[in-house]
Amino acid sequence: MTPMGVRRIVLCADDYGLSPGVNAAIRSLIARGRLNATSAMVVARALTQTEAAALAALKRETPRLQIGLHFTLTAPFAPLTAGYAPLDSGAFLPLAATLGRAIFGRLDESKIVTELQTQIEAFVAAFGFAPDYVDGHQHVQVFPQVRDAVLAVMRDALPGAWVRQCGRATPLWARFGDRKALLLDRLSAGFRKRSAAAGVPFNPGFAGTYAFRGAADFSGLFPRFLDGLPDGGVVMCHPGFVDDALKALDPLTDLREREYEFFASDAFPALLHQNRVTLS
Repeated sequence: MTPMGVRRIVLCADDYGLSPGVNAAIRSLIARGRLNATSAMVVARALTQTEAAALAALKRETPRLQIGLHFTLTAPFAPLTAGYAPLDSGAFLPLAATLGRAIFGRLDESKIVTELQTQIEAFVAAFGFAPDYVDGHQHVQVFPQVRDAVLAVMRDALPGAWVRQCGRATPLWARFGDRKALLLDRLSAGFRKRSAAAGVPFNPGFAGTYAFRGAADFSGLFPRFLDGLPDGGVVMCHPGFVDDALKALDPLTDLREREYEFFASDAFPALLHQNRVTLS
């Protein structure tokens, strides 16, 4: 039981399966008690049976660890289902094109439903259990059209699982410095209403967005993520070790190691204690 006045948050490392280096970093932090959730990309080549088994073993050792599905619908990854469309050279469309089509209602929801069902099946085949929650690579789960497909599938196929919404709990006046987070706030407002109507639980608050630039001071940014975050809120993070597989797939490289170093340091648990926040 969490002591009175202490907030228990979900610190979730996205992108398990992206590369061997990302996988190793996430498992290292879980084993040290520095993370309590991670989201797995079943479309990624580095989510092998060996990598899935290693993470599943950690879950058996750490009952409060949550493992979710990192639902993926954007390039450079390819769908698991035949006939998914639209595609670009066999891969999903890039983020901007996917969001644009979603906003103008130009995605095929039935194909999204089938792809999500297939990714859930792949998750169960890899781990031996259903995901504890669903979120989205590049936040696709809160996009128009995608959100309706996600909630419909979760309602029927994942009873008891929760879905990540990406709206912040900070006061309105404090939100204007982060344009990406402002967009997620707006998309998540409608998403929460739909989630509640569908009976799918969601997190009460969200944090973790920042400009993924080389000069970013993650250790300086992290305390802000805790400001105003309610009990049960989610902080998204992207720790990892840089390897060739990561460099080939994602522009977010060195910052992943910077995040890992912060979470592995003595400063991180001290900061949680100072803010009366726990992961356990």
